[in-house]
Amino acid sequence: MANLQFDLVSPERRLAQLQATEVQIPGADGDMTAMADHAPTITTLRPGILTVVHGGGSDAYVVSGGFAEITATGVSVLAEQALPRDEVTQEVYDQMVEDAKTAYGRAQETFKNEPGPVDDAAKLLSDMVAIGGHIGLTAKN
Repeated sequence: MANLQFDLVSPERRLAQLQATEVQIPGADGDMTAMADHAPTITTLRPGILTVVHGGGSDAYVVSGGFAEITATGVSVLAEQALPRDEVTQEVYDQMVEDAKTAYGRAQETFKNEPGPVDDAAKLLSDMVAIGGHIGLTAKN
């Protein structure tokens, strides 16, 4: 099976740079899997689990948003926030959900008669809560 170059960076650090056979991406318009010879694509990420399959197994990362650029030979992900799944403890997850709740509250105050930004913030919060279900963590009420 052909490989592609995978790079994942967040503002804090480079999380991965390796040869992969596939990358499963939580796209804003739907999940997608990129493999070698994929059509060139740029997609916005939604909060979710990004999975990289490689010769040594697979690695999962929790991403909160960002962009992925897919070419025939590689995938580059620029994440707003990304952490290896193993680093997402209950405490870290609770803070991520709390940040999403704060953003939602701020959007409700700022955009009283503009549903678009409030809906986007509500979707972000919903996606963050859903991540917990996928990784076995529960959001506080």
